Amino acid sequence: MTHPDSSSTKKPRPAPAGLRWGPLLILLFWLVVMAALYAVMRQVLKPPALTVSVAGELVIPRARDGHFYVQGQVHGRPVTFLVDTGASLVVVSREFARTAGLAAGEATTFRTASGELEGRIVQGVTVSVGPASVSGTRVGVGLVGPDPAMALLGQSFLSRFEIVLSGDNMVLRGK
Repeated sequence: MTHPDSSSTKKPRPAPAGLRWGPLLILLFWLVVMAALYAVMRQVLKPPALTVSVAGELVIPRARDGHFYVQGQVHGRPVTFLVDTGASLVVVSREFARTAGLAAGEATTFRTASGELEGRIVQGVTVSVGPASVSGTRVGVGLVGPDPAMALLGQSFLSRFEIVLSGDNMVLRGK
């Protein structure tokens, strides 16, 4: 004699191994694809390298976005500069200034294309681009942007050089 409930009660079968791992494998696949794309884009969008000519000129190639970027240092800390011939000063973010150990400086109000911005000016900072190093540079602190390791390379550094645009290169020649 059979028990009346035995035929209607069935144990659930475990899902085949492929179905249990399927969503995880799909997620892993897309994570690998995104990581590869990220690595490729970082390489493609990286600012072109600065070169130094035989005559000692700094040659900064134009980036894909049409701007000129160059690696440098402010107060011994590495930074990526956006060359801005219209900026009066080299300008860094507050976070960069703090981590670089820049002095407090003098409070000021910067007048920018986006409006007024509170900040400060630090005197006597060493700024370097490639082999060119300028001590005693005035540096503005207060740049706002998504990347604290970005800075503006303005006239407090650039005025020491003759600037020539030659095709897709900006050439800085010592005065």
